[in-house]
Amino acid sequence: MIKLPGSPSRKRLVMVVLGGGVTLIVVVFLLVYFVIFPTSSPKPFKLATSTATTSPASTSTAGATGRWSVTTGSEAGYRVREKLAFLPAQSDAVGRTSSITGAAMLSESKGEITIAAASFDVAVNTLKSDRSMRDEKIHEIGLESSRYPIATFALASPVTLTESAVKGHVTRASVTGVFTIHGVSKTETLPVEFTLSGSTLEAAGSLTFPWSEFGMSAPSIGGFVNVTEKATMEFDLRLQRT
Repeated sequence: MIKLPGSPSRKRLVMVVLGGGVTLIVVVFLLVYFVIFPTSSPKPFKLATSTATTSPASTSTAGATGRWSVTTGSEAGYRVREKLAFLPAQSDAVGRTSSITGAAMLSESKGEITIAAASFDVAVNTLKSDRSMRDEKIHEIGLESSRYPIATFALASPVTLTESAVKGHVTRASVTGVFTIHGVSKTETLPVEFTLSGSTLEAAGSLTFPWSEFGMSAPSIGGFVNVTEKATMEFDLRLQRT
């Protein structure tokens, strides 16, 4: 029996062809996203405790009082969770920069070090990830780094480091300061790891927040790649006496 155009069999054939086409598009997109441009996300910053034997001279706080400035090896950036239109992404999207300036004022008393003041500027318009397309987009959407090229932090209250940090071990302290991101300033408190090894003071931490807290919207690229509603700012600062 000959089937006429528009018959159920023909409609089913058209639906199968269309469905196959959509599936092919999705497969190609996922192949490009995961294989041709694989994501390789660096791990969050975390300080390592020195296992070396520390001499009394190297742990002395003498000379700690004064200005300590950002030095080579410092990094800061973002970490966000990306989602595909059909499946969750396999890893975080991370962008970082070493374009950081700033300093902290330290004082020493009875074996403890107090950070009395600190301020840092991060050139977020220099952030780089594993994908140039993402780097270009954040200049225009989300962080809008072309409009807001600098993010800043200013310490709001002093932070005292325990004897553990002075001896080269990792110590943790709550730090309160004013973050200015995307032109919006907010006072935030976050846990920060510290260690003092030789002449280098290192601090690492992160702050997770809803995009809207700093007047931003979660980025979306063509409806295929979307970012979840929270972002993380992370940093690893290394300072030396100047």
